Amino acid sequence: MTLEQILTFLQVARLGGVRRAAQQMHISQPAISARISGLESDLGVKLFSRGTKGVTLTKQGIILRGHAEQIAVALEHIKAEVVPAESKSSLLRIGVAETVAQTWFPEFLKRLSRTYPNLNIEISVDLSVNLRQGLLERAFDLVILMGPVSEYSVDNFPLPPFRLAWYKPLDMIDPDLSKTPIISYHRTSRPYRELNQELQTRYGSKAKIFPTNSLSAGFDMVATGIGVGLMPEALGERLVKEGRIASFDPGWVPLELEFTASFIAESKGTLPEVAAKIAQEAAFRFIESD
Repeated sequence: MTLEQILTFLQVARLGGVRRAAQQMHISQPAISARISGLESDLGVKLFSRGTKGVTLTKQGIILRGHAEQIAVALEHIKAEVVPAESKSSLLRIGVAETVAQTWFPEFLKRLSRTYPNLNIEISVDLSVNLRQGLLERAFDLVILMGPVSEYSVDNFPLPPFRLAWYKPLDMIDPDLSKTPIISYHRTSRPYRELNQELQTRYGSKAKIFPTNSLSAGFDMVATGIGVGLMPEALGERLVKEGRIASFDPGWVPLELEFTASFIAESKGTLPEVAAKIAQEAAFRFIESD
């Protein structure tokens, strides 16, 4: 039984399949299968039940996963305590929501790279609902999203909220929200749900929402006159200053958007936790200097 086999087993168990583990570990599926077969042979037990939808852990596999998770945590502790920060060359997979990606995220990356100059960073910008799922499936080490993630295994570091504001095309006067299309967050998001509920209460079924999974595209839709937008103020004010869109006040605005830096809480002092603290510091510093 080797450490390589144990860590490969853990990836398959976390991700629920050989193919996904192979993609994450950047090795072939036959190599993954060979390691698992060797481990099962050495232990004399079956660790996975194979099905059409992937693999599930057997009773013995569940027991082994607990030990494997402890081994993985011990390895992280070794790296944290023995390897100097400037020498670390681990891979940190970060998922980030677009709202953050377009504001203080570059400052976070600068601080993170300064702390860990040899760290390899893989970044994915996506919807918060997808980032949450990716974290729970271990496809990400750290996610910065509309949170918190309400799972017992996840720690959430609170980040500064984002205020929402109303924006309109430059030539539009006094928009009627019961008739004018409203461009906002994707339909799977909390802002979309809350906006939809508020519009139904105020205007009934007449109000129309044009959801988008790209805030940049949403602002472009407002600028070209397709409708008005309910967007993050931190992003919209830039375009107002550039003379591309205008702000307006219909008399109400939904609550601020809450964000968190979230990671699987395996132990204290792991790289994702340290990175989450750096993200928290960068975010609040950005807000203070804005």
